[in-house]
Amino acid sequence: MKKQGFTFEKLKIASFDFTCCEGCQLQLTNKESTLTDFFELLDIRTFREISSEKYDDYDIALIEGSISRQDEVERLTTIRSQAKTLIAFGTCACFGGVNSLKNKFPLKEVVAEVYPDMPVETLLVRKVSDVVKVDLSIHGCPVNKEEVERILVNLVTGSQVSLPKYPVCVECKELLNTCLFELGEICLGPITRAGCNAVCTTGKTPCLGCRGPSEEINMPAFLELIKERKLSQNDFQEKITFYNAFEAFTSYEA
Repeated sequence: MKKQGFTFEKLKIASFDFTCCEGCQLQLTNKESTLTDFFELLDIRTFREISSEKYDDYDIALIEGSISRQDEVERLTTIRSQAKTLIAFGTCACFGGVNSLKNKFPLKEVVAEVYPDMPVETLLVRKVSDVVKVDLSIHGCPVNKEEVERILVNLVTGSQVSLPKYPVCVECKELLNTCLFELGEICLGPITRAGCNAVCTTGKTPCLGCRGPSEEINMPAFLELIKERKLSQNDFQEKITFYNAFEAFTSYEA
């Protein structure tokens, strides 16, 4: 295929959902004005939100959702064996997501509370990389459509894929937003990877860190900020554990 002076072959892509809401896949199919040009780059082999057709040959596998059952482990392993590139797609796939909150309680108690008197197969929630090798991660709850399109275009054209190393705070300042710490809120923007265009904080909603730690994270300085503002330790712990994205930092106390 030739477009704008470049010659390339369409990449065969498949998207699969596991324990999730499928919101990341829906995000990719939103804003139809860009879909025609975008799909000229891709050969959609399996994507439930787009087509009922299913094929088992694909170059790239997008994996949305965490892994919470044995049949999901087996299905994911099969997909990994067939994909040249496997992408963890969204916060649930990258970190376990909201589903990981289940891991705080004994499994039998969770099942009894949610599904009383019903046999339900379930395991502790795991992120995709706990089960198979992940080649690339696209963070967010949901993912940022423009970022996904840019990354897939990079893969098609053989360009380098890069993700922001700086925190959401940078994007917030670029948008001239009022800092939510000034409004008495704990916001994880100073320690969370950018790339979302500060969508939550622009709407005056504190960042919950769905994109995980920034590469330039400075947790000691962030904790000192919470202490200086005399903000709630319980609020901090609730926010930092919500998506399981800061698993390595959950022992920190403000």
